[in-house]
Amino acid sequence: MRPVLFSVLGIDIQTYGVSKILAALLGAYLLGRAFERRGLPKDSAHALVMWATIWGFVAAKAYYLLEQLPDLSPHDLGGMGFTWYGGLIGGVTAALVVIRRHRLPLGPVAADAAIPLTLAYGVGRLGCFFSGDGTYGRPSNLPWAMSFPNGVVATDVPVHPTPLYEALAAVAIAGLLLMLRRRTTSGAVVFGGYLLLSGIARFLVEFLRINEQVFLDLTQPQLWAIAGAIVGVLLMALGLRGREPAPTRGIEHPVERIVEGAPVAGSAA
Repeated sequence: MRPVLFSVLGIDIQTYGVSKILAALLGAYLLGRAFERRGLPKDSAHALVMWATIWGFVAAKAYYLLEQLPDLSPHDLGGMGFTWYGGLIGGVTAALVVIRRHRLPLGPVAADAAIPLTLAYGVGRLGCFFSGDGTYGRPSNLPWAMSFPNGVVATDVPVHPTPLYEALAAVAIAGLLLMLRRRTTSGAVVFGGYLLLSGIARFLVEFLRINEQVFLDLTQPQLWAIAGAIVGVLLMALGLRGREPAPTRGIEHPVERIVEGAPVAGSAA
């Protein structure tokens, strides 16, 4: 594990932070390409990702600090310690503001954002893994169990590498969402599918993690995961009731083009 990649003029460049930057860049690239294919401004996609990322981090940090009360310490104010569901709330809120200000169609944007959001999450989880930030799971004797002796939150005991599980789950979810996009053009169905699948993945991985149980033997992330999955099911139901067209080939997502081996062509600017 390598929490610090390198130092520049005495400033440590952290693996965790770099992974989040890469996740945002990947999301911006994929969403920008998807916007181009719809004839929407690429700059609007970049603005959406930028503001969603900024306010997502602000909300994730604020949520984390609230979780530490009343035992808040100066260490908690550092560059580590963010809560994903706080970030999701902040990011979605910022995205809705950008969508309104740029007068973007909500449904198509939601459909286009689902896969970039999933893959960006996977990249972020790889950053958690390589930095050993303490989001690993319970002790395990499985062949792939790992210790994190040099991690930010170090352990010499072999544990479940749950960040890797989540990164792999993100790739699988992206694949399922690609299949879903081929069957419907409904943004509500696609984004609802994202919420449902990601909620299920997080709910299951929490059984291997070491978060404190808060209600009915469930952890706080599991409660959020259930809430997200329920919202996802409701969105999918609303989208299906809208009876939108369901062609086998709609507007392709750039990830879909890459998977199929076709070149990703840009539109004239």
